[in-house]
Amino acid sequence: MTKKRVAVLISGRGSNMMALIEAAKAKDYPAEIVLVLSNRPGAAGLGRAHQAGIATVVIDYRPFGEDRRAFEQALDDELRWHRVDLVCLAGFLRLLTSWFIARWRGQILNIHPALLPQFKGLHTHRRALDAGAKQHGATVHFVVEKTDSGPIIAQESVPVLPSDTEETLAARVLQIEHRIYPEALRMVADGRATFSPSRDPAGAR
Repeated sequence: MTKKRVAVLISGRGSNMMALIEAAKAKDYPAEIVLVLSNRPGAAGLGRAHQAGIATVVIDYRPFGEDRRAFEQALDDELRWHRVDLVCLAGFLRLLTSWFIARWRGQILNIHPALLPQFKGLHTHRRALDAGAKQHGATVHFVVEKTDSGPIIAQESVPVLPSDTEETLAARVLQIEHRIYPEALRMVADGRATFSPSRDPAGAR
């Protein structure tokens, strides 16, 4: 079995990154994590990836200033040097431009802590509680130009309890994230889930 080569992009502690790394240890898993890349030099996940024997790279966004294209060109160069097939965003706190997304169309996955299309963007747990949602959860989707709007690969929900706070709800959703992200990557890597331009709200470019 030829495994897909995967890069995980992080900015922080990398808990979803570790879930992917652990899943990829299985012999029958169709993907291997070949690179963990952070845009922040102090990201805790870098040390965790290094301990797991994964190559790590830092591309600090700050020297690039407002030149997002130059930052993404450096990112793109690094991914191609490592012969990456798929990119998994795992707490990567940078919005990607249409230039980068077009170059990797159908090859970028993201995990979002909500049941898309509900609660796109930030502060999802607070917004779910404020809205009186009965169900909340997590979604893995392909990345397109419009934020949190790409075709859904996997999704799972939990009930919102009357006693829930942002913290307790976030903790239960995080457990779901750690379960569905490796499964979604497996589905994409073995061809059971594919990106279809007809399902891309931004349209093929």
